Amino acid sequence: MKPAVARWLEFAEIDLKAAKVLLEEGDLSPVVCFHAQQSVEKCIKAMIESKGLNPPKSHDLVMLHGHVDALIELEEDALAKMNQLYIDVRYPASLGSLPEGMPDAEDAKGFYDFACNVLAQVKAALQAD
Repeated sequence: MKPAVARWLEFAEIDLKAAKVLLEEGDLSPVVCFHAQQSVEKCIKAMIESKGLNPPKSHDLVMLHGHVDALIELEEDALAKMNQLYIDVRYPASLGSLPEGMPDAEDAKGFYDFACNVLAQVKAALQAD
């Protein structure tokens, strides 16, 4: 595995560890969601890097996934929903949030689980390569 790919994955794992600790705290759902989004973004960027490309400087998970959708299949609806997490969950609701409002503990757990799944899929794809 190329060093740059390994670094992307290392940072993705750090975000997941942070999300797990925050999830256990119970009242930090928006921050859990942010770290889950960041982990998924870094996983996808690791896949892009593995193709010998420079990952775009973007947080749009759907667009990023488009660069590697032949290598890893991810649920586009989930990626689109996670796109809302990058900015929106870090600022007051008047500036935006998920359509249902700010994410709750159940949302946070779902996004965390999705991010864990993405990391596992990316690692498997990279090992198979």
